[in-house]
Amino acid sequence: MIDPVIASRLQFALTTIVHIIFPVMSMGLAPFLIYFTWRDVRGGAPVYEQLRRFWTKIFAISFVVGTVTGIVLEFEFGTNFAAFSTAAGELFGGPLAVEGMMAFMLEATFLGIFVFGRERVSDRLYLVSSVAVGLGTWLSAVWILIANSWMQTPRGYELATENGQPIVHLTDPIAAYLNPRFPYMFVHMQNAAVESVALFMAGVAAYYVYRHHIWEYPVGNIAFWETTLKIALVALLITAPLQVLQGDLYARHVYETQPQKFAAMEAVWDTEAYVPEYIFAIPTDLSQLTDPRAKELFGIGIPGGASWLASGGDPTAEIRGLNSFESSAPPVAIVFWSFRAMVGMGFWFILLAFWGGYRWLTGELFEDGLLHKALMASSLLGIVAVELGWVVTEVGRQPWVIQGVLKTSAGVSPGLTGTEALTTLLGFVGVYTMLLALYAYVVARIIRGGPPGEDDLDSVPDRRNHDETPAPEVAGDD
Repeated sequence: MIDPVIASRLQFALTTIVHIIFPVMSMGLAPFLIYFTWRDVRGGAPVYEQLRRFWTKIFAISFVVGTVTGIVLEFEFGTNFAAFSTAAGELFGGPLAVEGMMAFMLEATFLGIFVFGRERVSDRLYLVSSVAVGLGTWLSAVWILIANSWMQTPRGYELATENGQPIVHLTDPIAAYLNPRFPYMFVHMQNAAVESVALFMAGVAAYYVYRHHIWEYPVGNIAFWETTLKIALVALLITAPLQVLQGDLYARHVYETQPQKFAAMEAVWDTEAYVPEYIFAIPTDLSQLTDPRAKELFGIGIPGGASWLASGGDPTAEIRGLNSFESSAPPVAIVFWSFRAMVGMGFWFILLAFWGGYRWLTGELFEDGLLHKALMASSLLGIVAVELGWVVTEVGRQPWVIQGVLKTSAGVSPGLTGTEALTTLLGFVGVYTMLLALYAYVVARIIRGGPPGEDDLDSVPDRRNHDETPAPEVAGDD
């Protein structure tokens, strides 16, 4: 029978991998929706109201499904990881509770106004609702990432033993909640969310632009998709380079605070200097797929790149190898290949952004069919890169659930059996597969339906003059 520790880890990994899709969509869409609303309220072109209404539908469905799947994760702390919850509940539970009481309630309260209140509230209040929804979405990330970043770099606590079990007591909330990992994780995650949504928007828009301009197939409201493509490219031009630059700082911080994880990211087993950074790597035999060792792989590497990354500029710097640590190494193959794929996609996104920007500058953005195909093929890669980033983050710190404090094996519910864990795992596989299929179906229907036509938009008086006293009606014979 399967080990309950392995089954619980697989179940939490599955539910997290599925759940993260929906916060990425909602967090990434939030800045776009605020911008669309601002342009709409200011009396901009009708296309901004179309953009707001169209992408609000996808935001709303992502919020609903994200809420449901997020609640499941919190239940799993009790059903599968009760020992962890007992040990770290005093510190870990606070941010999760505040996230629900502050961020979720703010977002949920104003979401109703934002989705249904355009005809019922003033322009000012409607714009405030868009900002409040976006702020609530990003505040949720603040508290969730505070909790997770503390697990990576725990601070502000003392460890005691109660009834033979280690218990973490909070001693310094500022040090704990503003731990050194938090700013790196927050910037990287939020920028990744906006980048992922920009790629998704660009891919969808490119499909319709390609059909209209390359296939010469009539597409209704092509101006909507052309505007969408341009806005997505602007966001991509900002977020793609920023992600790589900030990721460089993040990786250096990982080496300073979690050197074992960094060694797994680079597949360095023996302490050595002048370690290359492989942007692209191929194993020379099949065994290296499951046991990669950097110096034995064939690939395109930057000599001394990993040493330069770890040290902040010295290509000859020494990197501590996995064999020098007392605790067992994390699953190196998963961490190493996930990191390679994530970094590779990051550079591809930069290429896409500058490719699109150049074509826009030369006036050929809508005529470059190859660019359109590349954007379509890359529309979901931003989300894939986010998933891989979290694989590196979570798998890379194993065997610890709280770095240096509590091992994952000690955090699983003590009374949980392998049969129980396997049963729920299989159940979640079935339910989450159907949930993903349903979400994809609904989003695809929204995209196929396209934006509202100009005839379907709110009338100008209804949209713009909520704060004005209506003029008295004048009969034709007055």
